[in-house]
Amino acid sequence: MTLSPTDRSTIKRGRKRAVTEREALHAVLDAALVCHLAVVVDGAPIVLPTGYGRHGDTLYLHGSTGARSLREAATGVPVCVGVTIVDGIVYARSVFDNSMNYRAAVIHGTAVPVTDDDTKLHALRAITEHLAPGSWDYARPATPKELAATSVLSLDLAEASVKIRTGPPGDEPEDIAANEKWAGVLPLRTVWGEPEPDPSLVGEWDVPPHVTARR
Repeated sequence: MTLSPTDRSTIKRGRKRAVTEREALHAVLDAALVCHLAVVVDGAPIVLPTGYGRHGDTLYLHGSTGARSLREAATGVPVCVGVTIVDGIVYARSVFDNSMNYRAAVIHGTAVPVTDDDTKLHALRAITEHLAPGSWDYARPATPKELAATSVLSLDLAEASVKIRTGPPGDEPEDIAANEKWAGVLPLRTVWGEPEPDPSLVGEWDVPPHVTARR
């Protein structure tokens, strides 16, 4: 299935890096951990880094009910969500041609507040399992007070774009022919470290399988 770009989601700069498969959008969202929600509050833009989760073609965002940016986003104003994963720094022969290898997605739309309990729990499970897989069934369930203090928004993924850059530098032919400078890619990889137990744990504890499996 392909994306159906609108005017504002059509990539105009760097069109050759545009990816139109909807599966690519899902893959970028599933690989990243933090998105940035952009919304205008009192005439000024605010960008809020936040955790999220995806189920099908719906993106779920969450935060405190006290967050003004989320309250504003829930009023039906246009919002924009961006996700970027940097895969490497591209060292070119010229400063102008230095670049990054990356995967990026941008979603436009109108966020809808999630209010009914069943959908809210479904959304929070999606968010939890995206950030900390296995935790929903392992950890203590949320209390009614905690749920009441949490705001959840849903955003349809219908209007979105994806850009991906891979590969070596795009140097000018004369710079390549001169063969005077090193060029290449320095990959960037994120890896999980050793689990660090909470100092307040009492007694001997094994790290749960859902944590060790992620490494």
